[in-house]
Amino acid sequence: MFLHRKELIHAVDVGTPDAKFGTYLLEQFGGATGELTAALQYWVQSFHVENAAIRDMLQDIAIEEFSHLEMVGKLIAQHTSKIDQTPVHDAPLFKLKGGGPHFLDSQGSCWTAAYIQEGGNVVRDLRANISAEAGARQTYEALIKACDDEGTKKTLVHLLTREITHAKMFMKALDQMGKLDDPFFGNVPPDDTVKLVFNLSQGDDARGPWNEEPDFEYIESPEPMGGMPPAPINPDDEKSASTMPTKDKKPRATTRS
Repeated sequence: MFLHRKELIHAVDVGTPDAKFGTYLLEQFGGATGELTAALQYWVQSFHVENAAIRDMLQDIAIEEFSHLEMVGKLIAQHTSKIDQTPVHDAPLFKLKGGGPHFLDSQGSCWTAAYIQEGGNVVRDLRANISAEAGARQTYEALIKACDDEGTKKTLVHLLTREITHAKMFMKALDQMGKLDDPFFGNVPPDDTVKLVFNLSQGDDARGPWNEEPDFEYIESPEPMGGMPPAPINPDDEKSASTMPTKDKKPRATTRS
């Protein structure tokens, strides 16, 4: 059951409407890092999570993200409230589709479910969620830098802050499972190359904990181990004249007059 209260989870108060900036805000409504993507991602993920506490966390955050989508929508609506006085080149998307939010990003590309990351494995999903929160935080930071309205900035800082909170919650869930810094997850064990790291970008090489003992075995000059693969066989492929099969021909009989 969903219940919507006609009150915002946090205040939205735009002082000076700017339809051009409203176009930028579409990134967080119908864009890849937007609130709709996050809300649907976390909500769908919760359906397959067996751990009741993590499932509850995902659902709580998903509903908060829907609340954030509402906030971004209100921001866009307020910033496009004077669209009739806005030059067409400043906000062409709103000139064509009308004011308020739309399921588009700032470039006019339609929102797509391809933005959503969910894979039926709680460890994989929680790690994807940390990345999603990082992407949203980066977008909000860019929006804040591009904004002149103090009321809008205050709202955006709050939204940015909540991305940090959610990322920390996902990290705590992974830590509780012992998977925060453990790259192994799933049920298929790795093969014997799991500790090997290859120096495949050679010249001015650098070393660090990502390619040092005891966790890794560094192969400074790796050699190919797979040999030459067999040539492909395609009976429908075009053949050159020199490789075309020839048929035996009988000599033509000659007659004498």
